[in-house]
Order: sequence, then structure tokens, then C-alpha cells
Amino acid sequence: MTSPARPLPDRTEVAIVGAGPTGLALAVTLALAGTDFVLLDAQDEGANTSRAAVVHARTLEVLDELGASAELIARGVKLTRFAVRDGARRLLTVPFDGLPTPHPYTLMVPQYETEAVLLARLRDLGGDVHRPHRVTSVVQDQEGVTLTTSAGQTLRASYAVGADGMHSTVREASGIGFGGSSYAESFVLADVVMDWAPGRDEVSLTFGAAGLLVVAPLPGGHYRIVATTDRAPEHPDRTFVQQLLDQRTPGQAMVTDLVWSSRFRVHHRVADRYRAERLFLAGDAAHVHSPAGGQGMNTGIQDGFALGSAFATDALDGYEARRRPVAERVVAFTDRMTRIATARNPAARVLRNSGLRLLGHTPFPARLATELAELEYR
Repeated sequence: MTSPARPLPDRTEVAIVGAGPTGLALAVTLALAGTDFVLLDAQDEGANTSRAAVVHARTLEVLDELGASAELIARGVKLTRFAVRDGARRLLTVPFDGLPTPHPYTLMVPQYETEAVLLARLRDLGGDVHRPHRVTSVVQDQEGVTLTTSAGQTLRASYAVGADGMHSTVREASGIGFGGSSYAESFVLADVVMDWAPGRDEVSLTFGAAGLLVVAPLPGGHYRIVATTDRAPEHPDRTFVQQLLDQRTPGQAMVTDLVWSSRFRVHHRVADRYRAERLFLAGDAAHVHSPAGGQGMNTGIQDGFALGSAFATDALDGYEARRRPVAERVVAFTDRMTRIATARNPAARVLRNSGLRLLGHTPFPARLATELAELEYR
């Protein structure tokens, strides 16, 4: 049952459409700066399913500045290694414990926890989310922006930000293109309880002819599984997930419980621009890409912080120049990772595996850790 929508004010300085991690990070940044905003979301509170599960070092640095990192860290699992395997054979270890940051690790924590911590911080600062309000129309003029909801309510703002995901209403209203394409494979996500031979001390990326497989520990004894597959049911069951594991990591895993699962298609796209006069884009409204490396939510939170800082310092003209090249780099990086991991040609796989074993004895693993942690995007 949908709860009654919280009434909207008549006007605000910044209207933020979408209260996922990106919108929440933007709202907290604006609240800290004393900038008036309204944050709207179409869903009831707690309706989000858990997709992202990795918070990297640069994002934790941003959350430090927002006053939200300590609580999130307390809820997550710190990991200092990322292992690349072919079946049970380790090819490369990527170390996070040498990163030049106060957070030399990657934090595994479900997205709903990240959202809960950011929402609590926003409420501490006197803000909140107006929900459920589905924005159906966004019209800008020389003086501002008028947003209209499905219930016919209107909100007048000086600026509007689309943090409303890949199918962004704000981006559509802006006329900004969203170039790119999609992967042929579908992706399976599942949170499970299982016996996992490699253990809970590292994230594991496994290559195989049938596709990539990522296994990462989560709090509460759970594991997050991400896998590519040619065909998957809409809601993969425990048997399907076990078969994936048996095929790609024989004898390594025994699933005892399926907590949650989903199937989705993945695109790799970047918005042509991040601004159309009074309309701005951030997060998945501006860029989408492969989940390899867990970059999506992290890049979005950093977008929100950068845009909020730009509003606070009257530096809006620099937002796109600062953040769009980051998205282009992330999309290219995750696409490269995905294509390398899903190589089907036997000769190419042998070459890839040999090359990775050799690279393990060079500075490459440390550089890869820095790229994954997004520390070069400061």
C-alpha cells in the first residue's frame, strides 16, 4: 500500500529528482552549504532493491566530508584484496592496503545501507525526502524550472537535477542525448548464504568461457554474486545460482540459502552533456556501465558531491568539465574489464591468463587498485 505523499512546497532553489545514493549525496552537500533544495522520489521509503554493494576509497573520502563515513564503515565489511581467477587458479591479486588514502580498503555493504546512512545524515541536518512523488513533466524557462508530478502538484525551482536513473525524466526533458549501446549478455545478481572455498577475505573475479563471475562477502555472512550469462530467468532461484557456480568454479561453492536475486541488462552510455541551461544530470542519469569493478554507485555519489559543491561555490559552469571525463574513463575501463573477462576464444583466454600472471610481478596490480578505488578522480 502506497503511503500519502508528503506535500511539496511552492518553490525551491534546487529540485533534485531521485533519492538514490546520488540524489542523497547531493542533498546532504547542499544541506551542509545552507542551499535550499527539495529532494523528490517516486518510491515509498525502503522500496529500493539492493544492487550496488561496493564503496571504494574515494567515495569514503567524500563521505568523510559529508559526515557519513563512520556509520557506513561500521555496517560494512572491509576487504584489502581483489583476486582474479580462472576457475580455481589465481592469476592476479590486486592489493588495496597500500593505497594513499585514509581508507586503504574496499567496503562491502548493500546499497540500502548506504542510502539509509545518507538519509539519516540528511535528517540530522534538517532535510528529508518528499515521497512518493513521480515527476512527469519538467519545463524550463529563462527564470526557472517547473516540475509537475503525476498527482498534478507543481514545484517551481531555479534549477533541477536529474538523479533519476537511466530512464531519466529530467534528461528526456533536457533533450540531452545518451549515446552508447548494451551488452549482449544478461547479468545475474544474487545475495546468498554459502560455503565458499576462497573464504571471506577478498573479492573474487573469475574468468571462464561461459562468462565472468564475481563473488564478494557481504555483512551478515552473505555473499554477493554477479555473473554474465546468455540466458537467465527473471528471478534466478537457488538451483540456477548453484549451477552457475558449479560451472565456473567447480567444487568451490555450496549455496545453502538464496536471500535475493535479479536479472538485468547492462548498457554502457554517457550523456552527451551534463547540463542544459537550468537542468543538470548526475549518477545513472548521466552514465551507465558494466558492474565490473563496482564503479557505478561510487561515481554517482561523487557526482552528487561535486555538483552540490558547485552550487555552493557558484561554480556550475565547471561541473561538466570536472565530472564527464570521469564517466567516460569509468565506462571505458569497465567495458574493457568486461570484454577481457568474457573472452570466448580459447587462444585469447590463454594469452589473457598468461599476461595477467606476468603483470602480477609488475606495478600493474597497484595501479589497478588505484583505478578501482577512483583515487585519481579527486
